Amino acid sequence: MKNLPIGIQSFEKLCEGDYLYVDKTETIHRLITSGQVFFLSRPRRFGKSLLVSTLEAIFKGQKELFDGLWIQDKVDWTQLNHPVIRIDFGQTTNTTPQELTDSLFCFLTDTASKYDIILGNTGLPSRFSELIAKLHQSTGRQVVVLIDEYDKAILDNMSNTDVMQANKEVLHGFYQVLKATDEHLRFVFLTGVSKFAGVSIFSGLNNLRDITLLEEYTTICGYTQAELEHYFSEYLPALAKHVGMTSSETMESICRWYDGYSWDGKTAIYNPFSTLLIFANKEFGNYWFNTGTPTFLIKLLMQRDQLSSILEPIVAEATEFNSFDPQEISEIPLLFQTGYLTIKHKELIEGVPQYTLEMPNREVKESLLQYLLNAYSRYPVGQESALMRRMQKQLLDNDAVGLEKSLREMLANIPYQLHIGKEAYYHSLLLLWLKLLGFDVAGEVNTNKGRIDAVWKIKECMVIAEVKFQVQEENISALLDKAIKQIKEKHYAERFDDGASTGSATESTNPVIKKVLLLGVAFAGKEIGCRMEEL
Repeated sequence: MKNLPIGIQSFEKLCEGDYLYVDKTETIHRLITSGQVFFLSRPRRFGKSLLVSTLEAIFKGQKELFDGLWIQDKVDWTQLNHPVIRIDFGQTTNTTPQELTDSLFCFLTDTASKYDIILGNTGLPSRFSELIAKLHQSTGRQVVVLIDEYDKAILDNMSNTDVMQANKEVLHGFYQVLKATDEHLRFVFLTGVSKFAGVSIFSGLNNLRDITLLEEYTTICGYTQAELEHYFSEYLPALAKHVGMTSSETMESICRWYDGYSWDGKTAIYNPFSTLLIFANKEFGNYWFNTGTPTFLIKLLMQRDQLSSILEPIVAEATEFNSFDPQEISEIPLLFQTGYLTIKHKELIEGVPQYTLEMPNREVKESLLQYLLNAYSRYPVGQESALMRRMQKQLLDNDAVGLEKSLREMLANIPYQLHIGKEAYYHSLLLLWLKLLGFDVAGEVNTNKGRIDAVWKIKECMVIAEVKFQVQEENISALLDKAIKQIKEKHYAERFDDGASTGSATESTNPVIKKVLLLGVAFAGKEIGCRMEEL
C-alpha cells in the first residue's frame, strides 16, 4: 500500500515519496484549457495547496511526475515549460501592513534571483509588475501566477479592524498588477477560504472566473464516493477490523462523519484531511474541526444570537452567501466559506439558482454544537456525553423533575457575571442541548397565533416547548404557569393535528403523531424549573 499523504502539500514530494494521490488531473486539464484567470474558494485543509502545487508541476513541464495519471498523454509537455510565480501567503507575516509588504518584497526578490533577474523598482506593486514582465522577456514564455491563501492576511486579523483594513489596501495594490500585466500572463489561479468583496481581484480583473460553485469543478478538491471506494479499498479492511464493524458498516460510518460537503447541491464530497486521518489512526474523531477551533465565529454567533444559521436549513441566493465585506461581517457567507455550512440542494427559480445550506456531516455538526454549548454554558467540551444521555432519557420518560435537575447541572458552570439577562440566551441554550441529544428540533416555529420556541418529535410524541425568563430568582412556578398557559391559549398544538410537519426536511419519514406533550421551561436568575403536561 502507498503511504497516506497526511500533511503533504507538495505534489513533487507526494510523487517521489510513494504517497497515495487521488488523480484530479482530468479536472485540472479542463481548468487550464478553458481560460486564463480563475479563483477557487474552499475551506481550510481541503487540498487547495496540493492543487496549487500540482498546477505548478504541470506548467513547469515536469512530465516525469505524472506517469500513470490521466493527464500524462493529454498535453504537449514541450510547450509547458513556463516560468511560475507561486505565492503562498501562509509563508508570509502579516501582523502589520509593513510586515506584509516586507514579506512580499523579499519573496519577489528571491523569485527573481532564481531566474537570474535583477529588479530595480522599490514599490511593491511596481516590483511585482517588473518581475512578471522580465520573466516573460527573459524566457520567451508567458508567466504563470499561482496564489495560495490569497486572503490569509485578512483572515488572520479579523479581530483587529485597523490592521485588517491596512492589509486589505496592500493586497488591493498588489493584485491590481495582475490586470495591468495581462499580456505577459499565460495562467493565473488564486485560492483561499473566503471571497472578500472590495479586494481588487473580483472588481479589477475583468476576465476572472470564480469556479467555486460551478458543477464541473465541484470535485477538484476532496474525495467523491467513487474515489474513496477506489483509492482507499486496501485501507478499509484494517479500519473495519480495528473498529469492530463490517466493511460496509465502516463505509457508512465514514460517510456520516466526513462526507456531505457540496458546492453544486448534487455531488457530495468527503473532507480529505479527516478521511486520511480516519484510515491512518483507525478510529473516528473530529480531526478537521479540532485543527482550528472557530473562536471568532462562535463569538459572532453568540453576539448576534444567530443559532438559526446552523440549527435549521437556510435558503438563499448565491449573492447572499458567496462573498462578504470583512468590515461588515455576515454570518451566513462566513459559515459557508469556512466549511460549517454547505450546499445541500440547488434549484432554479425562473433561471436564478437558489441554494439550501446546512451543516455537512456529523463531524462538523457535533463539534460546532459542542463548542457553542460550551460558549453558552461553560460545560466542558467532551464531558457532556453522560449528561446528554441522562437528559434524553428524562425527556423520553416525561421526567420533569429529573430534567430540571439536569438543566440545573448544565448551568452550574456558568459564572454568575456571565449570565445574560435575555430570554433568547436560554432559548438558544435549550435548542443546542436538544440538537446534541439527537432530536430533530425546530426553533421559533410560526403559527397563525404566535411563534413556538421549540418543537420536536420523540417517536410518536410531539413536544411543544415554551421558554420563560426573568432576572429575579423568585416565583418560578408562576413562570411555568405562564409558559404552559401560552401554549394552550395560542393553540400551538393545532398546527400538528393529523401529524402536520414542524417544517423539517426529514419529517415525512417520521411516525404519525399520537400524543402531544407540552413542556414549560423557566429560568429565574440561576434558578430553573420544568413542567410537563400531556394533551
